[in-house]
This record gives sequence, structure tokens and C-alpha cells, in this order.
Amino acid sequence: MNVVTTVIKARHSIRQFKPEPVDENAIRDAIECARHSPTAMNLQPWLFGVVQDKKTLENIAALTEYGKFIAEAPVCFAVFGEKKATYYLEDCCAATENLIIALQAYGIGSCWVAGDKKGYAEPVRKLLNVPDEYTLVSLVPAGFAADISIVKKKDLKFVVFKESFKRDGS
Repeated sequence: MNVVTTVIKARHSIRQFKPEPVDENAIRDAIECARHSPTAMNLQPWLFGVVQDKKTLENIAALTEYGKFIAEAPVCFAVFGEKKATYYLEDCCAATENLIIALQAYGIGSCWVAGDKKGYAEPVRKLLNVPDEYTLVSLVPAGFAADISIVKKKDLKFVVFKESFKRDGS
């Protein structure tokens, strides 16, 4: 293992945060990592929002289905994609993953909250005053974990095949 794979394997979704703020340098570096994500035709169709205002976090949380814990996060990143870009979803998902991994490298926990095609995507866009040519792809509440519970992942033999898939597991 190397430092990058160690960080990736250490990452777990965090939904309970300590109240302490996230360092501005970590926020900036995580955004830098997000903007360095792979992107189709180098279009970079993303726009990143950083929300730290408590009332705005509460308003975002109230709009979501499964993101009520956003209200307690010290920071929430909102990743938007340009609707006209053919691969905005893939590009912005890559950016979201880079953002999450970069935060983990600083010991900052996060959770990917879906945005694309959700009923709250447009209300969140309007709440954050984002131009109409963008659509919400993801929300990433982040902070230092109040508690860590690790969920077991499937064994490699159940999720990998070589050359051609066979039902017998070989």
C-alpha cells in the first residue's frame, strides 16, 4: 500500500460531525484537487460552492431527502455542472470523488449526498444563487467525525472478474 491507497481505503461516509471548523487551507486544497479532476475534452464544466453559514446549511438540509445531517456540518460543498456539457455528470462525479479523497487526506470526514436528478436540485441551485445553466450534481457535507463506524465492504472475490464473467464465481 502507498499513502494514496491508504487514504482511499480509510475513507468512510461520515454523517455526524464535531462542531469545530474546517481549516480554510484544507478547504482550498480540496477544491484545488477537485478542479484537477479528469474531464471530457477538458471542458471543466463544474462550479464549486463552499457553504459555511449555519442558516444556509440548515436550509440546504431541509430541502434534501437524506441529507438532514448537512445542518450540523461545519462546511458543505455543492458541486454543480453545466447542463449543456455532454459529460457534466461524469466530470462532476470525478470532481466530487477527488474532493472527498482530498478532504480525507486532511482527516476530514464527508458524505456524498446525491443531487443530480433530485427534486431538490433546483431549489438548492436557487438558494445558492447559482446561474440557471448549472445543475446540482452533489452535496458534500464535511467536518471532523464525531464518531466513526466502519461498514464492511464486500470481499474482492464477489466484485471482480477476469476476462469474462461466469456465474459460478470462478
